[in-house]
Amino acid sequence: MRENIIERVKELLLPLLEERGLRLVDVEFSTGGKPVLRIYVYNPKGTSIEDCEWVSRRIGTLLDVEDLIPFSYILEVSSPGLERKLKNTEEYEIFKGRDIKIVTKEPVDGKNVFEGVLKGLEDTRVVIEVDNKDYKIPLDMIARANLEFREGGE
Repeated sequence: MRENIIERVKELLLPLLEERGLRLVDVEFSTGGKPVLRIYVYNPKGTSIEDCEWVSRRIGTLLDVEDLIPFSYILEVSSPGLERKLKNTEEYEIFKGRDIKIVTKEPVDGKNVFEGVLKGLEDTRVVIEVDNKDYKIPLDMIARANLEFREGGE
């Protein structure tokens, strides 16, 4: 049931987000204790509180009409955060141009830690620019990837 709710919420969200120029980063639905539906959205121009409020109002109304979740729950809409851990392959495209830190399971080109600018995906490899050099890291070699916040950066 949880996976069905998440997939249906994504289906409802995508056209709404497109209308406002936002990207869907993730949807989480936890049912331990008081159920919580968490939606993470990203605005390439900078995610604002107004963006989150707009999404919350619009999706809240749609969820009520659809009666998708047949019990009371808490709805939270937020930005992914400055140093978010990347969980989905799509995020490597969503956050193109952002500072990122990647830790690999085994050395790639003699290194395990890469800190630089995310250039996106090429097939099944993440491209990161470190000191003006591009590294292509296979997705299955990534142990952890986080957005990084640097003063003066985004």
